[in-house]
This record gives sequence, structure tokens and C-alpha cells, in this order.
Amino acid sequence: MTVPLSPDLVVVYFLMFARIGTMMMLMPGLGDRSLPVRVRLGVALLLTLVLYPLHRPLYAVDLAQPASVLLILFQELAVGFTLGMAARIAVSALQTAGVVISNTMGLGFAMQVDPTQGQQGAVIGTFLTLTGLVLVFASDLHHLVIAAISDSFTIIRPGTLPDSGDAASFLASAMARAFLIAIQLAAPFIVFALVFNIGLGVLSKLMPQMQVFFVAMPATIGVGFLILLLVIGVMMTHYLGSLETVLNDLAVNRR
Repeated sequence: MTVPLSPDLVVVYFLMFARIGTMMMLMPGLGDRSLPVRVRLGVALLLTLVLYPLHRPLYAVDLAQPASVLLILFQELAVGFTLGMAARIAVSALQTAGVVISNTMGLGFAMQVDPTQGQQGAVIGTFLTLTGLVLVFASDLHHLVIAAISDSFTIIRPGTLPDSGDAASFLASAMARAFLIAIQLAAPFIVFALVFNIGLGVLSKLMPQMQVFFVAMPATIGVGFLILLLVIGVMMTHYLGSLETVLNDLAVNRR
């Protein structure tokens, strides 16, 4: 059996790869810097090959006009960047929540290399991010990610570029939602820090000779870890539900 590789087929494949590869580069988990580049490239090429028969008819490519092909390539890169960045922002809610929790527990100075970002981050934030990624794959939400990638070809057809204002509004709303989720996840620790610090302030007025700092630091860290142990299950359940909502918004055909 022979498969003819006409120039049109090859060009369309690489145009699809431009969108999918850009999205995969920004996607959490498979797009993390800790994953070897060859693995990420292989997954993007394989996923493009799987989705190619489904969305090949959507592309109208005229090789006699190279400028039009380059324009479609730019549009595919822009669409992939916008959708991939939205998914990356949704996952960054865990890192933001971890920074807030670390500051309320007095561990804001404790930094560790975050393998998902390739740079230093708060220890609690790194822990929550890695836990969230594990739960995403354990709960099969990555299947919804693949569905969102596939449906993006239907929502934003090849050859059309979404309005820059709409794209900016979309990313801004995704960032606002991620920040809201982060504050909701860190809410128990914010309440604890507020009540605990007010209590210490009152206690320091009643007992001026007491060294508040040496008493507060161990107590804050110990109670903070106890609260984290008690609410980690609820936190991650709420986060997975919020992430599923975001992915459903990206994959509207799967509602």
C-alpha cells in the first residue's frame, strides 16, 4: 500500500502542527520544561497525525500564493498561543494559591525549583502544582484537553483570525478566574492568618515581655500544615471542578 504525499497534504499537516504544537508548548503537564524536548515534539507530531483526517477539509491552501499560506501559518500560531496560554493561566491558580498560603504560614522565604516553570517558586505552590497535574492525569481530564484541541479547529476555523480585542478579553477573563480560584483555595489560610495575628497582637499588649516572634513562627507553621492536611482534599476537588469548567469552555462541543 502506498500513501501519496502531495505538497498540499504536507503543507496542511504542518499548518495543523503549528496550532497544535504551540498549544502543546504551553499546556500544563506535557508542555512543562522538565519534559524532554523530543518527547514534547513527538507527542505534538503524533497528536497532529491523529487529528489530521478530521480537520483536513477545513484548510483551503493555494500553494500558488505563498503569502496566503504564510498568513494562515501566522493565524494558526496566534490561535494556538491564545488557547494554550488560557490553559496555562488556569493551572497557574495553584501556584498563586501556594504563594499566598506560604506567606500566611511564614514560609514565603522557602523557595524550590518548580519543574513546571523551570524557575524558583514557593514550596507550597510547587507541591500544589505537582499534585494538581497528577490528579489531572489520574482523573482523565487530559482527555478533555485533547477534545479542546480538536474542537478549536471547529470553533476558530483555519484561515480566520479572532479579533485581538476578543482574544485579550478572553485571556483577561481567564486570568481573573484563575486569581479568584487561587483566593478561594487559600481562603482558610487567609482567615487563619488574620485571626491568629489579631490574637497575637492582643496577647503582646497583655504580655509585653513575651517574645511574640519566637512564639508565633513555630505556631504559624505548625497550625498551617495542620490546616493544609485537613483541607487538601477539598482544595484539589474544588480546583479540578474549576479546571473542568475551563476546559469545557474551550471544548464547547463536549458540553
